[in-house]
Amino acid sequence: MYKLRGFAVALICILGLVGCGDFPTPFKGNPGANAVRLAQPTAPLLVVVTPNAAPLPAVAAKDFADNLAAALQEADVPAQVKAPRPAGDWRLITRLEPRGDGLVPVYTILDPTGADKGNTEGNPAPARAWAAGDPTLIRAAADTAAPLVSGLLTGIRIARDRADPNSLLNRPAKVMVAEVTGAPGDGNAALTQKIRAGLTEYGLLVQTVKAGADFLVRGEVTIAPLPNRKERVEIVWTVNAASGDERGKVAQLNEIPAGLLNGLWGEVASAVASEAAGGLNDVLIRQTGRDEAAKVEAAKVPPAK
Repeated sequence: MYKLRGFAVALICILGLVGCGDFPTPFKGNPGANAVRLAQPTAPLLVVVTPNAAPLPAVAAKDFADNLAAALQEADVPAQVKAPRPAGDWRLITRLEPRGDGLVPVYTILDPTGADKGNTEGNPAPARAWAAGDPTLIRAAADTAAPLVSGLLTGIRIARDRADPNSLLNRPAKVMVAEVTGAPGDGNAALTQKIRAGLTEYGLLVQTVKAGADFLVRGEVTIAPLPNRKERVEIVWTVNAASGDERGKVAQLNEIPAGLLNGLWGEVASAVASEAAGGLNDVLIRQTGRDEAAKVEAAKVPPAK
């Protein structure tokens, strides 16, 4: 969940309860230390096949596969050690290739049809260490492999999406924005109107029906009483894939004087929606893979002299 703060001061200034200068921009900028990680794109399950690679002993091979799957999960790759389904799962195959006096682990990704989609390799190690099933070597090799395999998967996905004119790399995302719920006063209608307008400004195709949408956005307002005639206001925006899987959240949270939002939201809705739209756009960019594609393109550009 992505948290944005600064709500109370913004509301006071907007409603003219105290003298303020320029119109405030609540939630602007870095969400700070309270932010937690945004949900990442859900990739297909990657089956880590237990290697049958001499001279690695069978027990050590199983340990290696388990360590590799765990390291991949830490790198946000859905990975699991299991028997792959025929023509159903992406697979990661490991072999040990002789290089000089040592052996190098080579990792190959196969798509559900069994087609080789690319490979990467780790660091060389003495053959005797592999033959002994050295636990330190096993863990180090798995930790080294995880970011390499993750990067390879990203490259495979980007290449596939670039070749598909209907992919979200080549067209704007269609986003169904539901009516906001839970707000007092005219907050539901005001926030709904403003968040739809805000997302449109980012080039997203906003719609009010689910049919044909790539993503669904829902906003929910919760107000809880606090001591000293105050209220805790939390606005949570949730992004789901069309399948219903949750892909990310943006949360706005603060304390305000009790009853402050019981009437017209006015410019409050504009300020809240403006900042929420930015956070939601960040989530959606990650989901479309455009952030990773941009990094790949940037890496191809030689540094300026």
